[in-house]
Amino acid sequence: MLKDVMFGGAGAATKLGDAGLLVMRVFSGLAMAFGHGLGKVQDPDRAIGSASGLGFPAPTLFGWALILTEFLGGILLALGLLTRPSAFFIGFTMAVAAFMRHGADAFGKKELALMYLAIMLVFVLAGPGRFSLDKLISK
Repeated sequence: MLKDVMFGGAGAATKLGDAGLLVMRVFSGLAMAFGHGLGKVQDPDRAIGSASGLGFPAPTLFGWALILTEFLGGILLALGLLTRPSAFFIGFTMAVAAFMRHGADAFGKKELALMYLAIMLVFVLAGPGRFSLDKLISK
């Protein structure tokens, strides 16, 4: 047991590993939904303006894609429902934020977007874990 704690072990293939995925999924999903998405739902003009400023065609469509990805995608991620697609779209949105919106900014300005991108890559690759609605539905 101590050896596994100190030097590895089975990782996410255990209940403890899946509990870690659960904590990260719920926190990052709710933080995305309510820390980033809810404000955009309440005032969509800023997100639409950002899409326009980045040169996206149909900025209203892309602005709402951003809003729904951050808000609804964050909630779905927290629930562990459609986890991989939600994480993919959130990750894509965070890549746009890091490399386009904050591309010329210092690392500190794009760090949060890159952190979310890394977390979303974990969920795209590893899935939601056994403590999720996806797992419950797949049985």
